Order: sequence, then C-alpha cells, then structure tokens
Amino acid sequence: MKTFILCGGFGTRLDYEGKLKAKPMVKIGSKPILIYIVENFVFQGFNEFIFCLGHKSETIKNYFLKEKKKYVKILSKNKDNLKFQFENKRIKFIGNLVYTGLNTGTGGRIKVAYKSLKLNEDIMMTYGDGLSSVNIKNLIKFHYKNKSSVTLTAVKPKHRYGIIKLKKNNIEKFDNENKSIDVFVNGGFFVIDKSAIQKIKNNNTYWEKEPLSYYLRKKKLFAFKHKGFWKSLDTMKDKNDFDNLIKQNKKPWIVKRN
Repeated sequence: MKTFILCGGFGTRLDYEGKLKAKPMVKIGSKPILIYIVENFVFQGFNEFIFCLGHKSETIKNYFLKEKKKYVKILSKNKDNLKFQFENKRIKFIGNLVYTGLNTGTGGRIKVAYKSLKLNEDIMMTYGDGLSSVNIKNLIKFHYKNKSSVTLTAVKPKHRYGIIKLKKNNIEKFDNENKSIDVFVNGGFFVIDKSAIQKIKNNNTYWEKEPLSYYLRKKKLFAFKHKGFWKSLDTMKDKNDFDNLIKQNKKPWIVKRN
C-alpha cells in the first residue's frame, strides 16, 4: 500500500526555518523529520511514498536529488511526477515527488497526486510533521476489519500548559505536569478507501472538513486508538523537545520490526 505524505504546508510557527524550507525538511537532530517518518514506515514493511509538495518544494527535491544524490536512482520523470529509488545502508524505498500547488488544501493535495499517478487503489496518508509509534499493520487490519471508508489514528496529546481547576475565583487545583488530556485528537496516519478520493471536490478542499464530515455522517469514519508515543512539530518548543530526545539517544516513535 502506498503512503501519501503531505509536505506542502507553511511552517509559520517555526521562526526563520519555516520560511527557508518546507516544514518536513526541518531537522531534528541531524536529519529532517520527513526522513524519520519515512524510516518508520520502511521499518514496518511499507516502502512506496508519494510526497505531496507545495511550499518550498525545491528544498525537498534538492535534498533527494542533490544532497543525497549518491543514494538516488531516477526511475522516471515527467512534468507531474519524478519517481526515484532511494537506497542506503539503513533504508530502501520508492519515492514520487509530486508538486500539488502552493495554496492547495490538504484534500486537494491528495487528489492532485492521486490523479497524477493514475491510481485506483486504497492508500495510506499522513502529515509531514508528526512522529508516532503507531503500528501500521495493526492500523490497516483495523480498517478492513471494520469495513471502514476512512480510518484515522486517534491520539491523546499532552498539555502544553499548567491546568487549573477553578471554583468561582479560587483555584482548587493546579497541575503543571505534562500529562495526556482526557480527549482524543486526529493524529494523522490514515487508511483511505479509494472511493473516498471521489469525495475530494477540488484543489481547495481540506481533507479534515468536507470529506471527513461526510464519512462521519455515514458512520464510515473509524478511529484507531493509539495510546503510545505521538508528537507533532508545530513550534520551536516542539523542535527543541525533539532535539532533546535525539541528544538523549531516545527515539520513542520507532516501532520494532515484526
């Protein structure tokens, strides 16, 4: 199953780095977060990717075609897609670089790339700024077992700030620990039936709005609950948190090979 990675967003909360490069190219430790995402899929047996490019697309192209040129073999190239094979000592995969527009919605990016590659199959999709220890094979099994049209990975984020409990103007409780909150949020890592691509109306469509709302109403949207590690790269604090994990030689997003 092919994995679509949305790489076109603006890293507006990452200071100067978000302006200089595509958000998935922001480094944590010595490597872009995109490479950690790819590695985690490859380690679990999935090795074909569609990179849906937008903002600062040339920084992703240059990474593979110039900076890592010695590991890359170009398989085909046309105006819509550049297909390549990447292989080093650590990973081997097939990548497709598809430019999906500068201001295209998240759903639009999926549809543009899907049509460009002339696909007719179920796919996986994730965002280019999040890492998780989600078990992809279990996610796919859950999707088909429930006869789902769309399955998303539901995760519990941690508090960014101290939590206070108030009674009138008095503070009854103050909790500054970085605990998970008692709600689930969309953590990405989707499995998408091929029929769901048709619910993306145009390039301006956001996947999280009309398509997901439709399948919610039809009761064909399912949540695969993941209570392990999940973290997104949204702010400089997130980047520093990731960098600190790397410095401590901790990579809690890695799923051991089956």
